[in-house]
Amino acid sequence: MKKINYWLVKSEPSDYSFSDLLSETNQTAEWDGVRNYQARNILKSEMKIGDKVLYYHSNSNPSQIVGTAVVVKEGYPDFTAWDPKSKHYDPKSTPENPKWFMVDLKAEKLLKKPIPLKEIKNNKDLNEMILVKNSRLSVQPVTEKEWVEILSMTE
Repeated sequence: MKKINYWLVKSEPSDYSFSDLLSETNQTAEWDGVRNYQARNILKSEMKIGDKVLYYHSNSNPSQIVGTAVVVKEGYPDFTAWDPKSKHYDPKSTPENPKWFMVDLKAEKLLKKPIPLKEIKNNKDLNEMILVKNSRLSVQPVTEKEWVEILSMTE
């Protein structure tokens, strides 16, 4: 049986909220527009079908985990980088030599109670979480222990 990995993805709700994902056909969408090399490498090679994802609203008041999703398509070239009209356009990325990658995510559930960053930081069991140590990274691994702890905080 395949080992499930756990991740956290961040989006500003004004750009693309969890509600936006829930409103998509089949509640599924490309996770595109990531322009950070470390996050790109995760999208390109590490996120696998069936992996679980925490959906985090950044730059919101408060910034918080609001839902869960699952990876339904593994890394493939981010075509928004090739579109000069896209805010994610990168002239150095081409279909022949893609520089950026994305995955497809499917919404699983809206959390009954969102988990604000302040609560995460105040939870001693989460003090090693990358979100606490490096909150800038837009796609980041989460341990199984952290996943379980986060979900227990929603009840």
